[in-house]
Amino acid sequence: MQLTALTVLAALVTALSVLCGCAQPAIPAPGSPGRAEVERLLASVRVVEARPHPGGYERGCREGEGCVFGPAWSDDYEGTGGHDGCDTRNNVLARQLTDIGYRPGTRDCVVVSGILADPYTGTSVTFTKSDAGNVPVDHVYPLAAAWDLGADAWPQQRRVRFANDIDFNLQTTTRTANQAKGDSTPAEWLPPSRPGHCFYAAKYLAVAIRYDLPITAADHAALQPIALTCPA
Repeated sequence: MQLTALTVLAALVTALSVLCGCAQPAIPAPGSPGRAEVERLLASVRVVEARPHPGGYERGCREGEGCVFGPAWSDDYEGTGGHDGCDTRNNVLARQLTDIGYRPGTRDCVVVSGILADPYTGTSVTFTKSDAGNVPVDHVYPLAAAWDLGADAWPQQRRVRFANDIDFNLQTTTRTANQAKGDSTPAEWLPPSRPGHCFYAAKYLAVAIRYDLPITAADHAALQPIALTCPA
């Protein structure tokens, strides 16, 4: 079979990349912003030296617990998806999955199946209601970090809105990625898929700016080089 000049050139580029150890440019995850947008967000966000630890964070809502961000996945809040008869988790799944199946009789509310194109891991993940724990919903700006960096002084209504913000602060991912992230901020954790870094950086910064939450100097330093990898 004859090779075209373009095929030969592509083969040479690949061979040289292997020999020199050069990484091929990563294709950004779908929905990733451009470099200018990430740099704009970096220039706009408030920066503090370090994350304080004021104490008092209690996520649980059982008797005797603080329930400081309200019940998990509440429908009782003001904002997109609030008071619509579907809980926040199902609203997020309905937004971020494709090929969605709903439980009959739930008015297209309870998601029982679908496919996630996960920007954190760069993988395609099958969601089923029977194994829902494998596809959790992550708070991009973690609740514990938000509490430490200013949300402890917010009124309860604002904290509940933050915890259920389907427009800015919630992202479906895999259980492995969600557990690895925990309540870490960008200086401590970045998505395992490099093409997802621009997406995550912009989401994190957008949440911080929307709620006037700061990021730490270490977080800012971790996100700055990511901007350089975002599409022009």
